[in-house]
Amino acid sequence: MDKILLLEDDLSLINGLSFAFHKQGFELDIARTIKEADSLWAEGKYDLLILDVSLPDGTGFDICRKVRQTSNVPIIFLTASDEEVSVIMGLDIGGDDYITKPFKLGVLMSRINALLRRTKNFGGTDAELQSNGMRVLLLQGQVYKNGERLELTAAEYKLLCLFMKNPNTVLSKEQILDKLWDCEGNYVDNNTLTVYIRRLRIKIEDNPSDPQMLLTVRRMGYKWNVIR
Repeated sequence: MDKILLLEDDLSLINGLSFAFHKQGFELDIARTIKEADSLWAEGKYDLLILDVSLPDGTGFDICRKVRQTSNVPIIFLTASDEEVSVIMGLDIGGDDYITKPFKLGVLMSRINALLRRTKNFGGTDAELQSNGMRVLLLQGQVYKNGERLELTAAEYKLLCLFMKNPNTVLSKEQILDKLWDCEGNYVDNNTLTVYIRRLRIKIEDNPSDPQMLLTVRRMGYKWNVIR
């Protein structure tokens, strides 16, 4: 049974989500403040976090930053429509996905299940991937660059594996979304995907402003360029 931590202060939303999550077979812990979420995270082990952006004592970004110091557990942000631009910052600090309020419950469940499924099953049958000084240990979910371990979020890890499994091949946005999110392209917009790509480049490229491995192919998509 997958265990989810929900950080949300809207009681009506909490009640609806609690019923739906339990019906779907999820185990759920609920926090209504940053302080409560911090305490629950310290005491428990979770398969996925759902964090509201605006809380009485802070933002879901605060919890995300702390979690990313020690874990790559998948994180989904809940945000009001007028906060959608600011959630790009949340993706930049380690979030994996976001959904705007109001949302359809079926859409949220689909996003949760897709993220959990991809996090658990992504990797295929090979034990590891290697190129450009990068080494991915698929069974352990670990990434090394020139022998030094990198800390990647779930989304960054999945992106890197996808590109390394398709060397010197241009992947369109639609192909990336189909492989990683199990959903239509309109669920993750261009800005969101751009953030994922930029964040991954910062961690793997020697000079992120002049990438040599993860290239943008204008009007087509992205390509993993094997140089060694």
